[in-house]
Amino acid sequence: MNFESFIKQGKVKKSLPDQALISSLIKCADADLIFLNNLPINKNSARKVMISYYDTLRSLLEAIASKEGYKVYSHEAFVYFLIDKNESPLAQKFDRFRKLRNKLNYYGTSISSEEVKDNIEEIKQIINILKDKYLK
Repeated sequence: MNFESFIKQGKVKKSLPDQALISSLIKCADADLIFLNNLPINKNSARKVMISYYDTLRSLLEAIASKEGYKVYSHEAFVYFLIDKNESPLAQKFDRFRKLRNKLNYYGTSISSEEVKDNIEEIKQIINILKDKYLK
């Protein structure tokens, strides 16, 4: 599997960069991070906080993809998008978070506050790397 196969399957479409969308996604992600940073993480909030941080990371990947002329309709495609950008370590981390989010969202898996806190730090690092490299 590679990014091109997602294009062939119609899970990614080529498009013109949409500057309004890119700006909006970045602005919303920044606002989400401010909001999320102020939330307590406990056994009742851990699941939702983890999903929300993942969604913020995914939104930034969507902005980067749009900047490069793609509309992505598959979360998994972002893994291969990152690999194509020679960002394999980030791709592996994103894929781990994607699978975790799916378990939390669709299979009722639970997650500890400590695991969420550790994951959040990694997600914040990935967000900073992506913003610095691709969204300046």
